[in-house]
Amino acid sequence: MIAFIGSVFSPWYAWSGRRDPENHVCINVATYGPGGRFTMTDRGKSALRQTRDSFTVGPSSLRWDGARLIIDIDEIGALPMVSRVRGQVTLTPRAMTGVEMPLTDDGAHVWRPFAPTCDIDVALDAPGWQWAGHGYFDANFGTRALEQDFSYWTWGRFPHRGGSTCFYDAVRLDGSELAAGIHFDADGAARVTAPPPKAPLPRSLWALRRETRADPGHRPSQVRPMLDAPFYNRAAVRTRIDGEECTGVHEALDLTRFRSPLLKPMLAVRVPRRRGWTFRD
Repeated sequence: MIAFIGSVFSPWYAWSGRRDPENHVCINVATYGPGGRFTMTDRGKSALRQTRDSFTVGPSSLRWDGARLIIDIDEIGALPMVSRVRGQVTLTPRAMTGVEMPLTDDGAHVWRPFAPTCDIDVALDAPGWQWAGHGYFDANFGTRALEQDFSYWTWGRFPHRGGSTCFYDAVRLDGSELAAGIHFDADGAARVTAPPPKAPLPRSLWALRRETRADPGHRPSQVRPMLDAPFYNRAAVRTRIDGEECTGVHEALDLTRFRSPLLKPMLAVRVPRRRGWTFRD
């Protein structure tokens, strides 16, 4: 799940010139496995409501009750699996962090891992879409489009040694690179680590290049496909860190591909635009 103000992967936001991020808001939900759905409706500013502890976009919302993030979902799946995705997700952080990491030297892009280790309860209104397990809560903030500053990046978050280890690798358009490793322990304390070497993963279904971090000599593997797009891939990946086998969520993003104008009409099929919304209260 991703909540957007300024829906960075929306073709409608790109075509608008990205002048008004509050006019392109979205709560994106993806479920995986048999019958999986993908929802990413680009909505206008009439659908947006915000308070200190809540964020609402049309029929869906997030609210913080002081200890938990509660997400109420009421969305419509995109083509070709058009159907309602409805229910509630509750995310309970084991600890919160104060970490903010600039992704560019001028701070135009910032990563904010609010709660790298969480418990999650999922209760969606469909058979088999109820479970409890391990979760994660972070945010990215930016004042420029991603493709203005980056050509490629990968990110991974792996439960490891009682906490979570995150790797953030990026190639910037100026040729410089980001290579960050951070371990968060059980109480949220962060420690910068030297990331192990890069290790290749098989290319995605769209032939997207993928890589992550692993102990020398270890070859990571995909254990579950999640989301495949021409410019983006998300998967559950197994790797080895400091001798410990662990499985986490991995993302690869090719912003050179995303920059192509040919891609935007393809995205519009999966990302509908709904300008108007009226709240009933």
